[in-house]
Amino acid sequence: MIFDKVKKFVVILGDAEEVSPPVFGGGDTVIGKVVLELMAETRVESVKLHAEGLARVHWTESRSAGSSTAYTQNYSDAVQYLNHRESLLQTDNGTPTVLQAGKHEFPFSFQLPETLVTSFEGKHGSVRYWIKAKLHRPWSTVKKAKKEFTVIEPIDINTPELLAPQAGAKEKIARAWYCNLGQVSLSVKIDRKGYIPGEVIPIFAEIDNCTTRMVVPKAAILQTQKFIARGTVKQKKSVVATLAGDSVAAGKRELWHGLALKIPPLGPSITQCRIIRVEYTLKVCVDIPGTSKLLLELPLVIGTIPLHPFGSRTSSVGSQYSVNLEWLRMAIPEQPEPPPEYSSVVSTQEVEHIMSPPLHEHCEGTLEGPFYAYIQEFRNRPPPLYSEIDPNPPATDIRPRCMTC
Repeated sequence: MIFDKVKKFVVILGDAEEVSPPVFGGGDTVIGKVVLELMAETRVESVKLHAEGLARVHWTESRSAGSSTAYTQNYSDAVQYLNHRESLLQTDNGTPTVLQAGKHEFPFSFQLPETLVTSFEGKHGSVRYWIKAKLHRPWSTVKKAKKEFTVIEPIDINTPELLAPQAGAKEKIARAWYCNLGQVSLSVKIDRKGYIPGEVIPIFAEIDNCTTRMVVPKAAILQTQKFIARGTVKQKKSVVATLAGDSVAAGKRELWHGLALKIPPLGPSITQCRIIRVEYTLKVCVDIPGTSKLLLELPLVIGTIPLHPFGSRTSSVGSQYSVNLEWLRMAIPEQPEPPPEYSSVVSTQEVEHIMSPPLHEHCEGTLEGPFYAYIQEFRNRPPPLYSEIDPNPPATDIRPRCMTC
């Protein structure tokens, strides 16, 4: 039979066949080949290639139209991002080409569009990219081969929007039945909005527990998948990382000085697709026994391009400094201690040595080197003891001068 003559028909990307799908970005050139291996001489009409990228969503919802009537509502939509077709083998007059037994390779090359959406697999939708090859032969079924590949949309977190600090505050009156338990206050700040997988988010928070019960603060990274079709949004939320803080006793306050929450391996945020969106948030909550939680969420963007060293110094360090000022101001004493007495730090011998610059043996007292070097050394010594009482008060028996004389 004719289909038994085809031993191998595959699509290969790059130089060799890989087990995992290769990764590309917008604007990249895809290079590969279609390999056809025949066991005997075969007549072939054409070998065609089709590269496609498609975002697709679909879900169903049950509706009730009465006490005994129910129906199912379907929601679906699709967006095409890639559609490339070409013929790798095609005869002009329609006469089949005779290929000898053995291995035949048909190379191809095409460029991806500049704007693409990251590959994604979700419960109600997906974004997929693939290449299909079709082998057409006379009086035979079409032979097909498929190769999927991955696209990653670059998201650079070194932008002013993603480097901006994120902060928020909330408070709540805790109630159990009809009893007022008191108020819980929560304020949270992080140094920026954009991160990449593997980074650590330092969380600065203040939990003020004015209730009569012990509360427990927690933090988590929340992923929200949104599927949009026919004006309806279907959401799926999942927690991808968690962190639990220490319990806060009644009437006490707890501070998080950069509590670390590590980001696990995650897919980047998807924000440019019309029907699929993947969003992330940092959720900090205070668990109050006997009543609902106090929740506070800050937006996050998971990117692909890490933070540049220059951006890290100009933005991260600056925002970290402002955060530290906010939380460390309570640790500064109201009345600072005076500096130590000068005589307790520098001895008399050291003072004489400092005030007498070294002399050169053959220069009869001329200074050895610039004089400002010795002045600078003296200037860096600690100041004398501070006191509000004047150590040399004016004499009381001095007759005041008359201004009219």
